[in-house]
Amino acid sequence: MRFLVECTYVYEHPNVNSGIQRVVRNVINNLEQAHAPECIPVILTPGEIYRVNQLQPDPDQKFKSRVHAWLTRQHNRLGRLRERTALYRASLREGNYSIVRSVKQLACLVMQLALRVVMKCLSWMSLNYAETNRLEPLTYKPGDVLILLDSSWHADFFPMAERLKSEGVKIVAVIYDLIPLTHPQFCDDGLVRVFDHWFDWITRTADGYVAISRTIIEQVRGEVCRRLGEDAAQQRWFDYFHLGSDLDQIAPNSTVRPEVESVFRQRPVYLMVSTIEPRKNHAYLLDAFDQLWSENRDVALCFVGKIGWKTERLIERIRQHPQLGQRLFMLNDLNDRELEHCYLHARSLVFPSHVEGFGLPLVEAMQRNLPVMASDIPVFREIGENSMAYFDLSDPASLVQLVIQFEDSGQFPTADTADQWRWQSWQEATVQLIARVQTRTRAAAGG
Repeated sequence: MRFLVECTYVYEHPNVNSGIQRVVRNVINNLEQAHAPECIPVILTPGEIYRVNQLQPDPDQKFKSRVHAWLTRQHNRLGRLRERTALYRASLREGNYSIVRSVKQLACLVMQLALRVVMKCLSWMSLNYAETNRLEPLTYKPGDVLILLDSSWHADFFPMAERLKSEGVKIVAVIYDLIPLTHPQFCDDGLVRVFDHWFDWITRTADGYVAISRTIIEQVRGEVCRRLGEDAAQQRWFDYFHLGSDLDQIAPNSTVRPEVESVFRQRPVYLMVSTIEPRKNHAYLLDAFDQLWSENRDVALCFVGKIGWKTERLIERIRQHPQLGQRLFMLNDLNDRELEHCYLHARSLVFPSHVEGFGLPLVEAMQRNLPVMASDIPVFREIGENSMAYFDLSDPASLVQLVIQFEDSGQFPTADTADQWRWQSWQEATVQLIARVQTRTRAAAGG
């Protein structure tokens, strides 16, 4: 039994360092420690599967990497255009018959076929010119297990995965969250449609599902049952693993900029680490700290993370805030060494998310003995148990009281302390993932 661990998006976007990409890269880099017969990182295209010999491009291959990145961007743009064309063509089928509708449907079909040809040409150019040193074709065989580890809802390799399945390869889907389905108000409308289409496909195609928390795998089980029915869902298996917490992108020669260091010199800093988007609920923190500042509490709030979507009003509020640069800070471009500096010098992490699949910054903070205050949602209780302090999302005053209690007493308001809490490394997380897939696959096969 070989494990083919898919990392297509991370391979094509080596400089992206958000949550899923961090998970994929760390798992791929630790596959040799998984104690399985053979674990092979792979990427998929619509018609081929390739072994990845090198996940990151060589520094001296910058030109080829730029060519590959440009080809990939064009490929992805055409893919999104093809999706929109397919959706429009489907909408044309819903009305009454007319010659105009028929002509439009035919035009959409021709456009879809043309885009598919162009996308195949771009893939061929990328793989045969730009990436010959990092990839090689892989011969798959019955009994292999394909683990779809990367974010694949925008992928175009579904036909290849279906061919693998038809020839005896087992398919396992790693699920990070179901937020586009359970909380679509926090997502772009296009993502909601694409994710729903992807989950339909993964429901029909996968033999098993692995989520990144117990909370999420129960949601996945319920959604699969709803779409397939109870009897069909029982033919699949469900499990979960927990993520690691190492900051793996700290370059040996990287430094911390003076403007980052200066944030932590004057007063206690409460840290929020995440992309700035509505689901992360940064406005809640501003409300709570506005109350603290109105009571002359000398504490600071620092937002770390890139600016995301649907944030115009929030960003304007931050940029116009009277405390900006004094007790309110926003750092959007930190490297991993600077992020670690923030974790090591902050007073506490504060994390008010409405919904999460896991919450990687909580683990990264706690691993460095930085105490955490988090919203009282099930997945955070699963991760933090009695070592995190929880506040009510409906009432910013509940966070205000936690901060005041901590500042006045010097004692973090939890039953257990951060140094009593331990989390696994990425090596341990990778071993856990492969072991659970191996055990479940063998059990499903009657072995």
